[in-house]
Amino acid sequence: MDKNKKKEIVRMLLKNEKNMDEEDLIELLFDQPIAVDVDKLDKNNLKFSDKVADKITQIAGSWYFIIGFTLFLIVWVVLNLYLWDNVDPYPFILLNLLLSCIAALQAPIIMMSQNRQAKKDSLRNQNDYRTDLKSELILEELHDHIEILIANQKKIIKLLSENDLTKNKE
Repeated sequence: MDKNKKKEIVRMLLKNEKNMDEEDLIELLFDQPIAVDVDKLDKNNLKFSDKVADKITQIAGSWYFIIGFTLFLIVWVVLNLYLWDNVDPYPFILLNLLLSCIAALQAPIIMMSQNRQAKKDSLRNQNDYRTDLKSELILEELHDHIEILIANQKKIIKLLSENDLTKNKE
């Protein structure tokens, strides 16, 4: 299959592709390696706020945090019920305020980290699609070459068998 026919196939496959110009993608598919390490690329472009959001998300989503925070709540309640007088009496309004503030800060930070992860997943999916497309085209080309080789091999076998027949007749 010639390069122009492959380009036409790629154009046909990419009719619904909105993220990249067709010519750019075609040149990318045929002239350059397209595999990209999205994690490494993302790691190089992280801002300080992204690193902090990821770290907070990593800590807040761990069993250590859940167990530690549960222990903190139990200790707070026990101390305020039995040991401290009037620091935060039942119904623990100060504890409720603390929990509300933590939730108000933690939720947007976790969402920032998840949004960045979603963008990274989208880049990974686009990279996988391009890699799959390029692999498919290369396999098609290899298939065409193998068909040519098989046809040539059949011709050679036919010529050899005809040559053997003529030698046997002599």
